[in-house]
Amino acid sequence: MGQRAAFFDLDKTLIPGSSLFLLARGMYARDYYRVRDIARFGWRQLRYRMSGESDESIDSTRDSTLDFVVGRPVQELQEMGREIVEERILPRVYEGITKVIDHHRAVGDLTYLCTASPIELAEVVAEGLEMSGALGTRAEVADGRYTGRLSSDGILHGEAKAAAVVALADRLDIDLSESYAYSDSINDLPLLETVGHPIAVNPEIDLKRAAREMGWPVYELRTRRPLLLFGIPSAFAAAVLFGVGFTAGRWFGRRPV
Repeated sequence: MGQRAAFFDLDKTLIPGSSLFLLARGMYARDYYRVRDIARFGWRQLRYRMSGESDESIDSTRDSTLDFVVGRPVQELQEMGREIVEERILPRVYEGITKVIDHHRAVGDLTYLCTASPIELAEVVAEGLEMSGALGTRAEVADGRYTGRLSSDGILHGEAKAAAVVALADRLDIDLSESYAYSDSINDLPLLETVGHPIAVNPEIDLKRAAREMGWPVYELRTRRPLLLFGIPSAFAAAVLFGVGFTAGRWFGRRPV
């Protein structure tokens, strides 16, 4: 048996809404975006919340972001991204999810963030949550500056995300049949089907339906958000900390020695 791991989506799984929009807001606050730019991101964020993650919304947001970073130094964006993640993204992470990440780490599992968002953003979020690492979309770089194009790998989305996880598992001797994946989106179905323990978190309607058909656990954190702010544990935290509900021993127990 190889190493066990847990893979987490970012948008709507770890945080409400879009990490790219939060990044754009932070850029605007630092005078990197104009009013019309942030308004365009605001409209996309509304569509994202209403209709869920789609190829069209991902492509549209990606293209506008790549247009913006053309010619920008990578180091400049990395430094700014770190500040924005600390200010705007990490404080929004669902407390229940952080407890799940903490538990996986405590029992010796690797923990990876897997997102279509930029790898620079993903790595800072993963670092802030003390995760093992991150997989994300890579932009093409030449002479230390962004070219405005994606790398040859394209967007880390759908089948591409699942393929990246399989490749990582091959490198690190991760046993995917014993591993976990957490996501809200039907677009992550390839990833969820790759691991032995798929879990739907804040699922949109298509994933909720698929999860019920396949007998996967379904957890809803959005309605518990106000309670989490006061330290009341979610269903995740309750299962992890007190061993009740959803066969906690099966889903979160240590491996046999």
